[in-house]
Amino acid sequence: MKIDRLLSIVMLLLEREKISASKLAEMFEVTPRTIFRDIETLNKAGIPIITYPGAKGGIGIMDKYKIEKKLFTATDIIALLLGLNSLHAAMSSEEFLSTIVKIKGLISEEQIRTLESKIAIDPAPWFGKPTIKPNFDDLQTALINNRLLSFDYSDQFDQLTEHQVEPYRLVLKDIVWYLHAYCFTRQGFRMFKLSCMSAVKLHNEQFMPKNLESEPLDSSETKQVTLKLLIDESLRHYMAGYCGEENVQFYNSNKWLVRFPFIENDYCYGHLLSFGDKCECLEPEHVRLELIDRINRLMGKYNQ
Repeated sequence: MKIDRLLSIVMLLLEREKISASKLAEMFEVTPRTIFRDIETLNKAGIPIITYPGAKGGIGIMDKYKIEKKLFTATDIIALLLGLNSLHAAMSSEEFLSTIVKIKGLISEEQIRTLESKIAIDPAPWFGKPTIKPNFDDLQTALINNRLLSFDYSDQFDQLTEHQVEPYRLVLKDIVWYLHAYCFTRQGFRMFKLSCMSAVKLHNEQFMPKNLESEPLDSSETKQVTLKLLIDESLRHYMAGYCGEENVQFYNSNKWLVRFPFIENDYCYGHLLSFGDKCECLEPEHVRLELIDRINRLMGKYNQ
């Protein structure tokens, strides 16, 4: 949209001494003639744009105006780039990529090189690189325009169910994307993992948004419980980072007690079992019994 381009041009000129019309045209994917029309529009709006003639000339904003009206510092822009890069790395949207390119124009090439050399964002796990490609265009349209969505959903037991929802927001937790939505089937707010959604359909029907202030992001069909774990010293630093130092207490010479947040699904049971004999679940009893059952079934596989 033109208004977006005009605002972006102003932000860019506030950060740079001057820039050529051809460079602006390339950055915003328009012709130089369009850029000159934009500059004329900005001048009419009272923003003092200056054009510098010659081979080293270009377009700039009056210095006094920059001092009074500067919008973002270099630190602000780098923070924006970090956030957008993390979203683009996880979601791979062309719109994010376009925005990143435009914002990079607001800081010097040296600052960009420093940023890229010091920080790398890779949301994929160490082992394997599963790519999640949700129908992002439909999700984005539904979220922006308050339109209903329907989809098939595969739960933790691989059972397929149909859902129609009011979508409210996308949530990135760890490296997993979720849709936070009001589900008509469950008559409440739920978190749906995007990788488990299929046959996504965008409806023309719109809805009146509900108040989200009292709706936590962990509203899901499986509620979180707190486990009491007894761990070896070798796991203490990991547990402190995962659960918080306040939830890890000394027990004896090389053992520690941990209050461990837990959701009762296959993924979380697998996470717990991955600690091997360095970790024992003491409470609650039903989780301890489920772990024993899973260990026995695993042993049965290998004893056949």
